[in-house]
Amino acid sequence: MIHLNPAGLGRMPGTARDTVTRWARHEDRYGDLELEERLDGGLRRATHEHLAALLGAPAGGITLHRGAAEAFTAHAGRLPLGPGDRVWTTPYESAAHLTALYALRDRTRCTLEVVPLRPDGDLDLEWMARNIADDVALVSVTYVPAVCGIVNPVEDIGRILAPHRCLYAVDASYAVGQLPVDAARTGCHLLTGDGWRFLGGPESIGFACTAPRMRDALTAPGAQAPAPAAPAVAGLHAALAEHAAAAGDVHGLTDALRAAVEAAPGTEPVAPGRIQSGIVAFRHDGLTAADIRRQLAERGIVVWKTVAQQTPLFRPPGAAATTVRASVRHDNTPQDTDRFGEALREILAAHRRRPRPPAAARPAPLAAVPGPAAPRTPRTASRRRPAGTGHLTLLPTPAPAPDTAMGATPA
Repeated sequence: MIHLNPAGLGRMPGTARDTVTRWARHEDRYGDLELEERLDGGLRRATHEHLAALLGAPAGGITLHRGAAEAFTAHAGRLPLGPGDRVWTTPYESAAHLTALYALRDRTRCTLEVVPLRPDGDLDLEWMARNIADDVALVSVTYVPAVCGIVNPVEDIGRILAPHRCLYAVDASYAVGQLPVDAARTGCHLLTGDGWRFLGGPESIGFACTAPRMRDALTAPGAQAPAPAAPAVAGLHAALAEHAAAAGDVHGLTDALRAAVEAAPGTEPVAPGRIQSGIVAFRHDGLTAADIRRQLAERGIVVWKTVAQQTPLFRPPGAAATTVRASVRHDNTPQDTDRFGEALREILAAHRRRPRPPAAARPAPLAAVPGPAAPRTPRTASRRRPAGTGHLTLLPTPAPAPDTAMGATPA
């Protein structure tokens, strides 16, 4: 099998898999409390130190969670914002983070705004520099989105925000392990990530790295977030040690992967922005993403299918709602990307040779059948603003006057 999906689920190294198995059996025999007593202090402290070294942050600011989304919710949900505060996010924000931001908006009655994109797909930093003010309380940015390979300029954003009162959160789930991530250089106050993607740890474990300003701001009480299971902590500890020893430059593999997609007839890369990571997303004009993923799997190549719901505010022009996503990390080889290119061309060549059924033989479209009305969801709307500002404001219900209503996707 050729694994080209570390963005979805990285392959655990043998040492990490054996560690998880050993301690899961121990937990099954003696119980979770005994295992926590045995592993809690030293293991968690060592895991914090591994993560701190990887992220360029002090170990005292590291906390473990069951994933990046839970880590973000545990912190953003406790911020004491109010109706006069603004929160910025971007079109690349994940659905899980947006859910947490909507909950924050509904609890505090703050205003949620979406930073616009430039025509090339990059975030509009000039807009951010013009509009930043002390009523912006939180800015949430995704380092690398789930559905495409763009690398957002998180360090440049940090420099824009630094003189102001706002807290800055960066989701590094699809960046850490494939790109150098440095919390100090980024200037963020909250950095979150998953342990099971490019880091190759077990599922259901993630982390948060917090700066003192973020910890001091968490004055609102909140429920204690559930901690990850001890076997998962042990597995992440082993995977981090393996990653530190084996990580290397994957630029050549990424270029080969992208070249294979561009050389395949009928494909359209989904690659907004000027800087790309080790994630390559694409669609085809005649085959669905599900068909391509399935046929690659039949040839022993694991990729992933993304769906629009993963990043609800991001709608690339002309791109389908689903795309094929391939990704690489240090344990891939040039032979892997070569075989991927060959298999993709085989699949598309077979599709072109397949005869189309005559028009009479094609099934007629199904008639529309009335059904129950869909449940109503909160509306999104824009505040009145001068023409040409080009950003989206997501306001809490009740919505303003109907003439200001607009959809949830940026113009």
